[in-house]
Amino acid sequence: MNARISRWACAALAVAMLGLAPLHSFAQDAKSSDAKSTSKAQPKDELDEFAAQPAPPLPAGMTGANVNDPRFKLKPGLYDAGEIAMGMKRLTSLKKPDAFQLGTRDPNSAKTTETLKQVIAGDPSKIPAPLKLVLADLGFANSDFAFQGKYLFQGNFYGVSIYDISNPARTSLVTTMVCPGGQGDVSVYGHLMLMSVEMPNGRVDCGTQGFPLNPPLPEGTKPTRENSMPAASKDRFRGVRVFDISDIKNPKQVAAVQTCRGSHTHTLLVDPNDKDNVYVYVSGTSFVRQGEELAGCSGGTPDKDENTALFRIDVIKVPVSHPQDAAIVSHPRVFMDARTGAFNGLNNGGSHEDKDPAKKADTNQCHDITVYPQIGLAAGACSGNGLLLDIKDPVNPKRVDAVNDPNYAYWHSASFSNDGTKVVFTDEWGGGLGARCRPNDPLKWGADAIFAIKDDKLNFENYYKLPAAQGDTENCVAHNGSLIPVPGRDIEVQAWYQGGISIMDFTDPMKPFEIAYFDRGPIDPKMLILGGDWSAYWYNGNIYGSEISRGLDVFELLPSKFLTQNEIEAAKTIHVNELNVQDQQRIEWPSKLIVAKAYLDQLERSQALPSAKIASLRKAINSAEKSKLAAKDVEKLKGEAAGVSGGTGADAKRIEALTAILNNPTV
Repeated sequence: MNARISRWACAALAVAMLGLAPLHSFAQDAKSSDAKSTSKAQPKDELDEFAAQPAPPLPAGMTGANVNDPRFKLKPGLYDAGEIAMGMKRLTSLKKPDAFQLGTRDPNSAKTTETLKQVIAGDPSKIPAPLKLVLADLGFANSDFAFQGKYLFQGNFYGVSIYDISNPARTSLVTTMVCPGGQGDVSVYGHLMLMSVEMPNGRVDCGTQGFPLNPPLPEGTKPTRENSMPAASKDRFRGVRVFDISDIKNPKQVAAVQTCRGSHTHTLLVDPNDKDNVYVYVSGTSFVRQGEELAGCSGGTPDKDENTALFRIDVIKVPVSHPQDAAIVSHPRVFMDARTGAFNGLNNGGSHEDKDPAKKADTNQCHDITVYPQIGLAAGACSGNGLLLDIKDPVNPKRVDAVNDPNYAYWHSASFSNDGTKVVFTDEWGGGLGARCRPNDPLKWGADAIFAIKDDKLNFENYYKLPAAQGDTENCVAHNGSLIPVPGRDIEVQAWYQGGISIMDFTDPMKPFEIAYFDRGPIDPKMLILGGDWSAYWYNGNIYGSEISRGLDVFELLPSKFLTQNEIEAAKTIHVNELNVQDQQRIEWPSKLIVAKAYLDQLERSQALPSAKIASLRKAINSAEKSKLAAKDVEKLKGEAAGVSGGTGADAKRIEALTAILNNPTV
């Protein structure tokens, strides 16, 4: 991007997606900026000035993405873009509901102007016309998913959509709930739905009118954090909303817990030892609001303000039977230096994205936290660091380890392996709006980083990044994903914005590789427009993609040289009633013969057993399936199990699991 697209688009993204200070100052000094540009020759095509630029030369020693991959040159378009897939198939797609569409392509329409005022919290009159629609669309961006029973909940910067996925190929809209404030990340538990709100246009009553803009600063006044913040209002809401969804078509807000920095994301934590409450870890990345708006809020430096809202997370307790009593119960200082007591005890160690890569920046926020209650740990993706937290006491999480990486720009999200021995962190280099998968973008930047966990310590293993090059107008970087429950393997499906969806096998953390993908061409061939997949999650047999600009996609896996039909069917044996991906739950496979067949396929793939033994086992399993576990066939299975041994690493675990099923099979 050239200077002006970077100025406006990145600043608006900071407000709308990262929740930083409003754009009052950008609108205020736009006049002088425009004046400086009048002497420059005007481009023939107005859009050329805002065209994304190719990546700089590849740094020495780095490897870039594959330009020979068929995903690199797909036809552009919003709803008619070229598509390509390997190992998966799109079953259906639904456009965003009308309530979450801007509804006009006129950059100067009243709807565009009013939307811009709320998105940028500033005067839109100075925004270049070609960019107005790009920024206004941010106010209606789709975000994260949650699942419960036959329902899918899709967050949006303007509210929530609820879909019926009882027949995934015929997914249908149940209702939309308009409630602006971004990001709109959602989670569900029983009759409750929780929603993150961070932007300054959020209102307690879910109103759409937003708030009046601040008056222009006096001539010559330099914009500061203090004079650029929106005026304090008792009607503003930034925090976590709680809704009763007993009537699924009419969610009712029953609580609204205000926080000083709002809620960029939140994590629902179900404590196995506390069935009466659920806990919410709130990650706020936005500016700290005034104390006049919410008592006790201050954004001072930790050396001068022991109550600063920086350098902490917030923990909310929600009584399940009395959700109206939801309240903040602690502010854990997870970045503290245990030796000195300093709140700012962690830093990023320096990043390639900074002008001075050696300059260290303190970490004062988490972007996302994934909890794994069964192992008592959480992985915090906290801007400058990856954290490992002890959550056995959910109200008072304790940091047990932290890592940083000069190849990382912004630690964004995390996923554990099912056995809890590995964690995958993501790096949202460019904040989500940047094209960061171009041929010259290093495969170590904007990638996944895989760590092994041993004795509560994080040990780096390797990186994984979408291998296919993407265009200069496609925002692309590592984003949200979930495990696919294939027994015997660690597999994650993951969204990469306009890079589409990539499915990675990280069973061997030192050698992660892609096993399936789906991709579309860029939304626009000349201009980078925020779009693509925000989240891609597996739920009860299918993959769902939250498409920021287009809507909702539903996929199924297909067998390939990387994944057999038996492995797919074994994954489908796992059904859960709720899925909040950041509240990771242990997967336990049934002792079914289809699971045994999946293990057998894996052992054949790795050549861990002789081919004759593989054939003998298959014959015995098929006979047992056909006879529905007749006694003689069950005895045959047990006999075969007695002759299975050997293997190392993942194969040894597969053999152990296979023999357990053969000794106690179910159909």
